[in-house]
Amino acid sequence: MNYSEKKYRQRISLGQNNNSLVILVAINLIVFVSFAFVKALYYFNHGNPDGLVLYQQNVLPWITLSPDTSEILAHPWTILTHMFVHDGIWNVFANMLWLWAFGYILQDLTGNRKVVPVFLYSALAGALGFILAYNLLPALKPGIHASLTFGASAGIMGVAVATTLIAPGYRIFPLLNGGIPLWILTGIFVLVDLATIPVGNTGIYISHISGGLMGMFFIFMLRKGYDWSDWMNNFFDWVNNLFNPDKPKKGRNIKDELFYKSSSAPFKKTPHITQQRIDEILDKINQKGYNSLSDEEKELLKRASKEEL
Repeated sequence: MNYSEKKYRQRISLGQNNNSLVILVAINLIVFVSFAFVKALYYFNHGNPDGLVLYQQNVLPWITLSPDTSEILAHPWTILTHMFVHDGIWNVFANMLWLWAFGYILQDLTGNRKVVPVFLYSALAGALGFILAYNLLPALKPGIHASLTFGASAGIMGVAVATTLIAPGYRIFPLLNGGIPLWILTGIFVLVDLATIPVGNTGIYISHISGGLMGMFFIFMLRKGYDWSDWMNNFFDWVNNLFNPDKPKKGRNIKDELFYKSSSAPFKKTPHITQQRIDEILDKINQKGYNSLSDEEKELLKRASKEEL
């Protein structure tokens, strides 16, 4: 196996360190399984359909996003939690499949420090579009108290658009007549995503479109030289280093402690003994005397006498 093949295998490894895509998918799945268990408890305790109704009334408002500003102020964390909540096995399966497809390509093209920021920015833009739609559009205002949004679709839409803008000609399934261009896959995803939104739920349409526009704007700013992922990645690194015992403490300089304040040299130079070098030293003694020799030359002459060169 050549070097490029080894790197390729490492890149797609699920256990690879700092694999942002795997972490993002894992968070979504863990949240889904956790609340599926809570939903099952409601079902077994109250039966069907009472258990489902109580779950929707008592649990979902705490983790999903409402466009009602009073609800947002009461549950501000839902601005973040809603993007990781899925209600249904097929919903989470489809979303994670699309996230993996586009996120893998984006991570392959840009490294593992862009996937999470693009996803979060796009999901937050989708949430903002959802809230503004219900608060500003007269046709949607009557349903502001009964509407909720959740799921990773807006974030995935942003990842899909960002990936496609970076490399629209990226080929997938290369064995199929040279491969399928990425923009075709993105078009299929957009059509499927919008077609699965319930008819009349305009707020969700606006949410997903807002997520896609944010992915587009992220790449636009990146090409202008403004990388919006830097501060977020620096924050993640800072949080991660809080629990890293190998990270140097603030104010410590490892170079000073290990090297520059040492009483001895980090290594000792030992010149190679040759007959030509010994002859040059002896000629120097004949011409200028023994005291004219440098410490290195004296040491070399001493070693030569011990080795009887």
